[in-house]
Amino acid sequence: MARDEKLKERWEQVVEKLSNQFADGDVLDLDAIIYLIGVQELGQLDRTFKKDHKLDLMHIAICKLLTPYGFYELNFVDEDGWPHYKVKAQLPHLKAGEQSVLMKEAIVNYFVENEYID
Repeated sequence: MARDEKLKERWEQVVEKLSNQFADGDVLDLDAIIYLIGVQELGQLDRTFKKDHKLDLMHIAICKLLTPYGFYELNFVDEDGWPHYKVKAQLPHLKAGEQSVLMKEAIVNYFVENEYID
């Protein structure tokens, strides 16, 4: 199976599982999935977040997702349990479609590594 086909298949598996688990079957979009990863990485699953924290959670997720690609590195976790990352390499200038593919690939890899999907 071609790499792109495998990515598409795994992405659809992630979307389906997460949508069923967290959205009563409504299809979650890329941003919603990034947000869920941020909540998971923060580890504070039992609280409600304000709008500004939701953006911070998405930032945490993006940093975590792009760490294996060499763009970020975990720097420290503050006293409230929030991880802070430092930039290791500047992200290349990507077109919107290329950004989407990179994030989907990173998300699929995240869920494979965490044994959420095969």
